[in-house]
Amino acid sequence: MSGHSKWATIKHKKGAADKARGKLFAKLARQIEVAAKGGGDVDANPTLRTAVQKAKAARMTNDAIDRAIKRGTGDADGGTYESIMYEGYAPGGVALMIDVLTDNRNRTGADIRNVFSKLGGSMAEPGAVGWQFSRTGVIVVPGGVDEDELMAIVLDAGADDMVALGDGFQIMTDPSVVYDVKTKLDEAGIEVESADSPMLAENLVEVTDTKDAKAILRILEALEDNDDVQDVFSNFDMSDDLMAEAAS
Repeated sequence: MSGHSKWATIKHKKGAADKARGKLFAKLARQIEVAAKGGGDVDANPTLRTAVQKAKAARMTNDAIDRAIKRGTGDADGGTYESIMYEGYAPGGVALMIDVLTDNRNRTGADIRNVFSKLGGSMAEPGAVGWQFSRTGVIVVPGGVDEDELMAIVLDAGADDMVALGDGFQIMTDPSVVYDVKTKLDEAGIEVESADSPMLAENLVEVTDTKDAKAILRILEALEDNDDVQDVFSNFDMSDDLMAEAAS
């Protein structure tokens, strides 16, 4: 988790904020559109409710969310997307899961294979990597909050566990309630640094080689720059100093 979390922070600092936000909103809209195919009522469609909560957490506008829902329900023109999870390896034996929504499986598969072949990684057969990961709700709260008060709020809201994370806290939940827990924290006036439901690996691969670290981050960046890629999950762990050096 630490590698994935630190990379997300560095990504934000490296990229142009407006460009990164526009790309994020496009991906969130696609997720909403696909979820809405199961029905446009957020109360009756838990997948759509989670997608909308995620979009609102990223400060996507209600108008943009409504347009995406209408495309998904057929009330407005939209695409036909297929959900695929690709698997692969980066240098150092680091496992990667690439979550994709695409309207052209052949194009996207070729694009992802090209990233791996150009940057020193390799594709894996379905299931070769996935067994190491499970989807988990994760909320990060920065320091400055009373631990007992925070624990009481999140457990009452349905969280499974809470652990210290540097100066702050990491809250673990079932993925179906992660945004419900975040809402309770918002209502209590507690700052939330991030809330998501990533695929987490039980066992992390420690990366200490600078060359491998640079290659891993290049692969992550290239994959996430693809419009069809919704997210990339990995099992690497590296020190803050090495992460910063590799990302520079």
